[in-house]
Amino acid sequence: MNNFIKAVESIESENPGLQPLAVLRGLRKAAGIDTPFIQHYLGPLTDKESLVIKSPLNEYIPNVLTHQVVQELEEGVVLTEDGTTVALIPLLLGLEAGLKSTSWPRVPGLYPLTLTKNLAVSFLQHFQTQPSSSIHLGPNGCWDDVRNPQVFTLSGVPSLVTEALINGGMDGMILGKHVAKPNKHLKTLSSLLRRYYTHRLNSAGLDAAPVLISRLRRSNFRKLVNFDSLKKQVTKALNIYRRLDKYEKKSNKRNQQMDIDEGLKTFVHRYIDCPAIIPRCMWEAQPYRGTPTLLSLPLSFLYIHHTYEPSQPCLTFEQCSRDMRAMQNFHQNDRGWDDIGYSFVAGSDGYVYEGRGWHWQGAHTKGQNSKGYGVSFIGDYMTSIPSQRTMDLVRNQLAKCATEGGRLVSNFTIHGHRQLVNTSCPGDAFYREIKGWEHFG
Repeated sequence: MNNFIKAVESIESENPGLQPLAVLRGLRKAAGIDTPFIQHYLGPLTDKESLVIKSPLNEYIPNVLTHQVVQELEEGVVLTEDGTTVALIPLLLGLEAGLKSTSWPRVPGLYPLTLTKNLAVSFLQHFQTQPSSSIHLGPNGCWDDVRNPQVFTLSGVPSLVTEALINGGMDGMILGKHVAKPNKHLKTLSSLLRRYYTHRLNSAGLDAAPVLISRLRRSNFRKLVNFDSLKKQVTKALNIYRRLDKYEKKSNKRNQQMDIDEGLKTFVHRYIDCPAIIPRCMWEAQPYRGTPTLLSLPLSFLYIHHTYEPSQPCLTFEQCSRDMRAMQNFHQNDRGWDDIGYSFVAGSDGYVYEGRGWHWQGAHTKGQNSKGYGVSFIGDYMTSIPSQRTMDLVRNQLAKCATEGGRLVSNFTIHGHRQLVNTSCPGDAFYREIKGWEHFG
């Protein structure tokens, strides 16, 4: 994302005085991104909207904006500083819809251009082909090198709406709604993107952070949508798309609505109920040593830990990833375990990090590993507690994700590590805190 923002800054300097809306339309013009569906909401592009774009950006812009999946490789996506991957075109379409809007609080085209058309088409393709051999959402993927990302490889068979498209769609909806507000003057496109994607947390962490930042994507998205509003928007987008683009996947209205309802239930669970989870490949985990023992779901317990070492909360993807690698190295090479012991780890950067995950038995709570998930918070919490937003990631979001997804029983019990093992974990201050949580026992 940083490279794209720098490219936009360069284009803005080569086209002085051009308003952000004109820059957005010029970027689409340069990439050749224009369809009857887009024109329905944003109008046709004209030759007057061409930008001055010097080499090598005149080749870079079409490549980075054109989204496509070629075999297992996804193009037109970028890695952000927070460790998530974003497709650029739904982001830019949302911003264009917001800047073009004059009917606040309505923003014509915001939902369909960013997300709901893509959801509708993906749902129908999945349910009307062979559901057993396809998926209707995702997948996520892995970069070849997180420090110099060039190639993004999907982690499974792609749907028509990958996780990067969903992330870009959520960002486009959030930022499009923001810039559409009356009297909201946006000086440059690049300044907005830089504020949103590159904000650095201070020692106060997420609790003191501005609301409009990418690592709060899901929190902000939850405020804009619910199941009923999405259902209405998905159905509407599909009908317009069929009419304008002659989409041929037709079904009777009853089956269509059932397909949409089923797809949206999965979408709401995965992207509204659940927190964003950074996969193992993104923090550069070493392989599991041996064969993992599979858990028998649903489990009955959630065990809360602190890492103690690393002792400081991690505030960036880079720092949290480094901490994850250090813990895995300690667990595998010093303790002789097969993998990092925890099921999941909560960073203070706004993300949950995948350890052994939902299905592999952990090594976190001696004698209890088959009965529950072990979730650790990075830091030493003897005298302080994690930020409220960090605790919410686990207490509310991860727990709801687990119960709604059939991984934890609905009446699960939360224990602190010290209740089962002779240890000070999860720290005196943090243990006092979790004693007040729902489900503590």
